[in-house]
Amino acid sequence: MSRRNIRMLGEYLYRKNLEGKERLLYEKKRKIKDALEEGKPIPTELRNEEAALRQQIDLDDEHTAAPMSTIDCEYARAAEKDPKILITTSLNPSDPLTRFAKELKIVFPNAIRMNRGSQGIPEIIETCRIHDFTDVVVVHEFRGVPDGIIISHLPFGPTAHFRLLSVVTRHDIKDKKAMGTMPQAYPHLIFNNFSTKLGERTVSILKHLFPVPKLGTERIIAFDNNSDFISFRHYTYKKCGGPKPVDLKEIGPQFELQLHKVASPYSNHEIKPMHLTFRFAMREFSMYHPLIVAVFVPPAPPPQIELGTLDQDGAQTEWVMRPYMNTSKKRKLLGQ
Repeated sequence: MSRRNIRMLGEYLYRKNLEGKERLLYEKKRKIKDALEEGKPIPTELRNEEAALRQQIDLDDEHTAAPMSTIDCEYARAAEKDPKILITTSLNPSDPLTRFAKELKIVFPNAIRMNRGSQGIPEIIETCRIHDFTDVVVVHEFRGVPDGIIISHLPFGPTAHFRLLSVVTRHDIKDKKAMGTMPQAYPHLIFNNFSTKLGERTVSILKHLFPVPKLGTERIIAFDNNSDFISFRHYTYKKCGGPKPVDLKEIGPQFELQLHKVASPYSNHEIKPMHLTFRFAMREFSMYHPLIVAVFVPPAPPPQIELGTLDQDGAQTEWVMRPYMNTSKKRKLLGQ
């Protein structure tokens, strides 16, 4: 790791360690404000600090009243430049997975596809940091069928794990003329039914993969959440007169996403190895990696998001799907 990345990581961890102290100070000031507004006596444990806390309350404004979180800093500079994405695959990819990765390169503007070869995850992440990539996208497969995608934001996360379902690529569509060509314009984004806090977190991860489009762009990408399954659809439209003012055409690819896990760079406690569990039908397979331990058992993988990058073995899990959540009655984690 270069000196620049070591310094940035040290600053990030320092800010993260200050979160607990800032949260404790915020709770003390909140109790003082509530007591003054309701005309109640100051809590006994805060009477010795009352004068200093009241002075800080008077100096607070809308930017400093609430404590800042490291989550707020992850995409703080996203508006300064367009995203730059590296797309790669798992080791020894099949032809269908390679074709799917090629189509993802066209879906995401400013994306570069790289043949994985024998490179490990730490080498890829370090190379991306050196060349100022903002995100790394890794797609996985099982028996020639794409079944997983990992989106890791650089330099320090978050990392989101998604399960891929019902993948239909442009190569699978026989009527090439009706499908048309893939436009290169920056697309407009539509996010439907992401009303919960976890849904807003998912939207933040997905939308920062795309740059800001121009007003006249005739390209649309839609993410529609239904029972925690996110439908990805890709359209172009053309304005025309008559009874049908807009001609909407789907150009592919299309697939379903299911969120699995969100994790953070490092916890404030003891750093432990990260264990990821991916479940597939009909067989059990185990793999060891210096930074990631993956266990493959039947059936599908547990949804999760990590607040770290793929090369961090101490990534803290922000959210992970458990087996008891995978029922039809409880599938409202992303939206109503």
